Amino acid sequence: MNNKQIILGIDPGTTATGFAFLSVDKKKTVPIDFGVIKIDSKTILQKRISEIYTRIKLLIEKYNPDEASIETIFYAKNIRSILSLGEARGVVILALAEKNIPIFEYSPREIKKSVVGNGNASKQQIQYMVKTILNLKETPTSFDATDALAIALCHHQKNKSVI
Repeated sequence: MNNKQIILGIDPGTTATGFAFLSVDKKKTVPIDFGVIKIDSKTILQKRISEIYTRIKLLIEKYNPDEASIETIFYAKNIRSILSLGEARGVVILALAEKNIPIFEYSPREIKKSVVGNGNASKQQIQYMVKTILNLKETPTSFDATDALAIALCHHQKNKSVI
C-alpha cells in the first residue's frame, strides 16, 4: 500500500486555469507546485483551449498525480461564460482521462466548506486558510492558484481514509 499520494487540484478557466499538486500522507500535506496557466483573453478561444490542454498534459507528465480534483461549473448568468468554462474543463478532463487518472469533482460551496468551514467563504478567507493549512511562507498572489490548492485540499479532506 502506497502511503503517499500526489493530488492535482484544478480551477479551470479559459484565461486563467489554476493548478496545484499536493503530496499527501496521513501525517502531512506538502505543496509540490502550484500556479496559474495564464492565456491572453484576446487569443481566440480554440487556441486558448488548445494551450490549456497542452500545458496541463505537460504538468501531468511532470508530476504524475495519483488523483485529480476539479471544480464543478457553478451557476452564472452569462451562458457564453458557462460554455467556455465547460470547454476548459473538458480539455483538462481529457488530459487526465488519457492517463487514467481518477477525477473527483467538487462544487465551489463544498470546497469552501471543507477548507474554511463556511460554504459562503470569501476568496480572501480561502486564501488565508490555504496559507495556514499548508504552512506557506507567503500567501499565493493569485486566487486561481489558491482555489486550486483549496480544491486539492478538499479532495484530501474527503478521502483521508484511503491514504
